[in-house]
Amino acid sequence: MARPLKEIDEGLVENLARIHCTHEEIAAVVGCSTDTLVRRFADLIEQGRQQGKTSLRRKQFEVAMSGDRAMLIWLGKQFLGQTERQEITGADGAPLTTFLALASEAVASED
Repeated sequence: MARPLKEIDEGLVENLARIHCTHEEIAAVVGCSTDTLVRRFADLIEQGRQQGKTSLRRKQFEVAMSGDRAMLIWLGKQFLGQTERQEITGADGAPLTTFLALASEAVASED
């Protein structure tokens, strides 16, 4: 005869998953093994984690839209493909071919 299922608060499992607690952390709080947790609540945990991501994304957008420049820049890079260009030039903005020209001259003088 199988043991009766331990009563586990599904709302608590979902709330802990929402703040991205690990399986081990959730299991410790609700008082079961990680195997039991995953076997019985995998879908609920995934749902909680997705809700947590949505809440975090919503808050990031709120912060950005309230004028946080760093968050605006970060979200622009993440979602709009924006990047910071870094152009490397030689002295006074000249192209870096100067180094290559010097190397070419050294080879030519050896001939």
